[in-house]
Amino acid sequence: MERLVAEFARLPGIGRRTAERLAFHIVKSDSSEALRLAEAVQEVKRSVKHCSVCFNFTDDRLCSICADPRRDASTVMVVEQPRDLIAMEFTGMYRGVYHVLMGRLSPLEGIGPGDLTFAELARRIDDPGLNSRGEVVAELILALNPTLEGDGTGLYVASELKSRKVKITRLARGLATGSRLELANKAVLSDALEERREVQ
Repeated sequence: MERLVAEFARLPGIGRRTAERLAFHIVKSDSSEALRLAEAVQEVKRSVKHCSVCFNFTDDRLCSICADPRRDASTVMVVEQPRDLIAMEFTGMYRGVYHVLMGRLSPLEGIGPGDLTFAELARRIDDPGLNSRGEVVAELILALNPTLEGDGTGLYVASELKSRKVKITRLARGLATGSRLELANKAVLSDALEERREVQ
């Protein structure tokens, strides 16, 4: 029991108490339910791997996005993790492809450029044959989290790739629809002012 609790507690976002609740649930449930969970974990570890182009999770050589001929492979959105890609896909607004860095630069945690898929991104820009359907990358959209590490990663990517013939943009930031100025923090207001647009 203690080993099961310890294993659950190692999962991100799971504290000791939640780990104990999960362990007790497994013990109380019937064997078939517990075995289904164990089989699902084994199956995902056996079959899920990284897309050879964008590093999204897939059970094939290419993920469904890179393999989709309807996607604009000349536009590549750079995200930190596969869950960020999922969030963008959920909007239904983006029709390009992605590149997953598998993290962000964090000197305090010892995470440098070599720990990310930055080199693969640079090769993808330099050699169209490494991009989806062999298309030339015309634009990179930096869609990194608006944190100190995310901004630092974005600056690093932009500075390292500025000599290449690729347009580099980032997602707009600022006030969300329905929010109030008095409740916004300094960074949000600063971004909103910087990203202001002409009224049509």
